[in-house]
Amino acid sequence: MANKLALDKKILVVSMLAEGASIRGIERITGVNRNTIMSLGVRVGEACAKLHDEKMRGLTCKRLECDEIWGFIGKKQRNSRILDIVSGRGDVWTFIALDSETKLIPSFMVGKRDNWHARAFMADLAGRLSNRAQISTDALNCYPEAVERGFGSEVEYGQIVKTYALSVVGKSAAVRYSPAEVVTVEKTIIAGMPDVDLITTSHVEKQNHTLRMHCRRLSRLTNAFSKKRCNFEAAVALNFAYYNFCKVHGSIRMTPAMAAGVEASIWTVAELVQRCGE
Repeated sequence: MANKLALDKKILVVSMLAEGASIRGIERITGVNRNTIMSLGVRVGEACAKLHDEKMRGLTCKRLECDEIWGFIGKKQRNSRILDIVSGRGDVWTFIALDSETKLIPSFMVGKRDNWHARAFMADLAGRLSNRAQISTDALNCYPEAVERGFGSEVEYGQIVKTYALSVVGKSAAVRYSPAEVVTVEKTIIAGMPDVDLITTSHVEKQNHTLRMHCRRLSRLTNAFSKKRCNFEAAVALNFAYYNFCKVHGSIRMTPAMAAGVEASIWTVAELVQRCGE
């Protein structure tokens, strides 16, 4: 069914997926069956992951911020049993690196919030850079070892630790669903000689918000989620390819890929779809 879909329909479907529309919503608007939409999304997403991997090489990013964003596959971790966890259901985390100057996302990785995935993420990020960079992360305890393994001594690395106000459990919905109040902020030099004033994760945390708005499976307080890991990974890869190559960033007035010198022009969604072999 998906192979017979006209190119203009494919472009419309991919555009709506990249802008955060739900699969059933796309089905109602376009008339394309939801199974066809999911199949197309997985194919394009997997191709986007390969395309992203090929393009993000030899980068000269100077200031990188790293963070991780929570999601789940099938069901949340607290509702998962051993068989669910073995089959890949439960909580899943996406590690993200953001260049605060060009807004480029050079590396991302879907996995667990553990030492193994943190190491793999930092090793992947280090392999994409051609210069010494400053890296900022939060206080996740697996980051220091991961950065050391990935970059060795060729990095300026600092952590920012934020202390938030007490729990809002039992308070009104207006309070519970508002961002927690930051009480104190502490910056720590971990390796090298980073500029302390530039140790921050504010930009990548804002990117997490953008990701939740553009990737339906990561939207909070909705019934949208992936039942399979391959679908989740494809959705995330599509989002980052769209963000890097197609979406004009308001603060730099061009795509992040253009600002970083990876591409010379803005890609249309049609171009992205065609580069993915559709």
